[in-house]
This record gives sequence, structure tokens and C-alpha cells, in this order.
Amino acid sequence: MRKILFVVTGGAIGSLPYFRSKVAELKPAGIICADSGAGHLYPIGLIPDIIIGDMDSLGTELLNHFREQGSRIITYPEAKNETDTELALDYAIGMGPDDIYVFGACGTRIDHTLANLSLLVPGIKSNVKITLIDEWCEIFMVSGKHVIEGEAGQTVSLLPFSGTVTGITLEGFEYPIENGVMEIGKPYGVSNRLKSSKGVITIGSGHLLVIRYFKAGLFP
Repeated sequence: MRKILFVVTGGAIGSLPYFRSKVAELKPAGIICADSGAGHLYPIGLIPDIIIGDMDSLGTELLNHFREQGSRIITYPEAKNETDTELALDYAIGMGPDDIYVFGACGTRIDHTLANLSLLVPGIKSNVKITLIDEWCEIFMVSGKHVIEGEAGQTVSLLPFSGTVTGITLEGFEYPIENGVMEIGKPYGVSNRLKSSKGVITIGSGHLLVIRYFKAGLFP
């Protein structure tokens, strides 16, 4: 049985009922919140196992509430090199999971969103699959080989994240590729689609960022 952890950040989390449904479906071994990410859990009555960060945005009242309910609080100084999300992910990776799902990682702060995308790389290095997710899409990093289990017509975009990515083969896609190359500045991997319920991505070298939309032809 795979060990799953949730990390919740302070960005836009989207549908709270969707988040609750993923808790029920995946039954995470723990929920780790990056600072104000814990605030997303309060309206739906969930208690994080860990709250980590500099605590500059959660608020004293909510912090005390979660402490009284048994959450472990790990506080860092505000003047630090790591983002709160990075601290939460590092902690989660240290717990030895197979999968980490990150909620609230994308939002109106494009600098935070780009920083969170870069945090997918430590998952590759640690052999932990990290997925940024909401009710519309999932975002993850691929190195080597990955099989997408989905539905025909789902949009899947692939973007190089490590300069030049070589040896790319796509099977089960509307636009297949064999031994292709993608490089930053030529985003021809955007808006591909699954032809059936399974797509296979194989990479010779480098890292590909993969964005899969769950609803065929529908976008936020």
C-alpha cells in the first residue's frame, strides 16, 4: 500500500468539497500545512498534523486553535532562505512517502507559482512523486518513464523544465512523438490530448513538466 501525504499551502486551493473528497478517497497518512495553508482546513473541520513556516500569515487565533486540537507547530524565523512551502515539502519527503499531493500551490502570485513548480524537482531526486493538484488539473514532473491513466480527450501539455529534454517518446497521444527534443523557447508540447485511457511518456534525459486537465475540453 502506497504511503500518501498531503501538503496544503496558502495559495488558491479551489473547491473545498473537492479537497475533502480527495481526503476521503486517498486517506493520506498525514496533512502538512505551510503556514496559512492551515486556514483552508478550518472551514471544513479538518485538523493538520503539522503546521510549518514562519507563521507570519496564519493568525494567532487560528494557530492557537490548531495547537489546542493537537497540531504540531514548527516555527521558523521570517528571515530565511526557504519558502514555507519548501519547508513543508522537505518535511513531507523526510517522512518517506511514495506520493505527495500539494494543494494551493498555484494562484495569483506568479512568483510563488513558479517557485512551487521548481519544488517538483526534489521529488524526482528523492524518488517521491509530487503532484500539484486542484479540481481542474494536476501538475507533475517526469524523468524516465511515466504512464498516465486518464480519459480520451483530456488535454495534456508537456514543457521542458531542465533546458533541453531529449529522447522524448509519446504513445497513446493525439500527437505522438518518437525520440523527440523539447527545449525552452519552443513550447510545441502544449495542448496535446490523450487518444485513449492511457498515455505513455518516455524521456532519455532531462525533466518534463506535465499538466493534465481532468475535464476534456473544459478549463478554469
